[in-house]
Amino acid sequence: MVVSDADGTLLWLEGAARVRLSAANSMNFAVGALWSESGAGTNAIGTALAADHAVQVFAAEHFNEVVQAWTCAAAPVHDPDTGHVLGIIDLTSRMSTVHPHSFAVAVATAGAVEAHLRCLMHEADARLRSRYGDRVLGGSDARALVTSGGRVIGAEPDGWIAADRLAVPATGGEFSLPSGQRAFAEPLDREGALLVRRLEPAPAGGNPSVIRLRLLGEPASVVVDGRVIALRRRQAEILALLCLSSGGLTTEELGSSLYGDAARNSTVRGEVSRLRKRLEVPIDTDPYRLHGHVECDVGRVQALLRRGALLEAAELYAGPLLPHSDAPGLVRERDALEGWMRHAVMTGDDDEALWAWAQSPTGRDDQAAWKRLLGTLGFHDPRRSQAAAQIGRLRGAR
Repeated sequence: MVVSDADGTLLWLEGAARVRLSAANSMNFAVGALWSESGAGTNAIGTALAADHAVQVFAAEHFNEVVQAWTCAAAPVHDPDTGHVLGIIDLTSRMSTVHPHSFAVAVATAGAVEAHLRCLMHEADARLRSRYGDRVLGGSDARALVTSGGRVIGAEPDGWIAADRLAVPATGGEFSLPSGQRAFAEPLDREGALLVRRLEPAPAGGNPSVIRLRLLGEPASVVVDGRVIALRRRQAEILALLCLSSGGLTTEELGSSLYGDAARNSTVRGEVSRLRKRLEVPIDTDPYRLHGHVECDVGRVQALLRRGALLEAAELYAGPLLPHSDAPGLVRERDALEGWMRHAVMTGDDDEALWAWAQSPTGRDDQAAWKRLLGTLGFHDPRRSQAAAQIGRLRGAR
């Protein structure tokens, strides 16, 4: 019995030791071997992947002569959420000993695996509905709870989306519904769930209002109704702290994050009041939290890192969070995000993500990152010379 991945690479193989050894020696039928149609010619695993349905290939029907002493039955396993093929369940035996029920066993096993995955999916959906149901059903506006793959698992009022799946941005933000109406997706947790709200048109009949914060690198800015507004340092710090605290911050918590032990509640209230008046950014009180539809580059990078999308996160990482801020809360958040970003690209197996990190303001002086690039980039890659030059510069600057 064999399990392969969606590319046809054998991941697991079990059976009588004598049969396994014979298959491995005669036709390289072993863990790690590629048995797609392009890799091994016509065979049950490769053909089942190509045709996306169960097949049985008898003896001489195999393309390669060395395989023609064997008969294989294979069935694909599909992801119940996306419908994509995850891999193959295969039964392989000598033509002289093949059982007439082997094809039915392969199909039944694949069906059992898909049923189990479907149960796990429904359990995950139930957990999300239990955790976030109040946020979906508790509002007066139209809302929906959506999985990371865009599947709608809850909506209020019922049927307002009129679709089972949405093309939501992986990191949240503004997007179009199938009806053409604009909506906003808010990431909820590391599992990738999103809260989708319909964007109501502006009172004057203009576009729906979405606030976009740019807090990585410099200068910090906010885009409100299409207007780019430069932020003063303290204003940027308040917006960053509120953006990173989905549950909101009390006056005392916000003051401690901004001023440390020298915080005064009256000063914090004054800063928030001035921020509201100057930028017209909706900020709720008790606790303080951003209200409405807010996109933030910091939140997008965090969402990508949670999902393991290293390249996209590294390309979006424009620099440290408010690099000139000395507010205690911002220093903690900045160090945490930068440490997370660096550890992810240094331990990941993605040269392009590591290269994108090396182009960031912090990565340019990261000698360990440049050394890793020099050792992993191909010999003919023109970026090797830049890596060598950067290493030389950093060594000389010591």
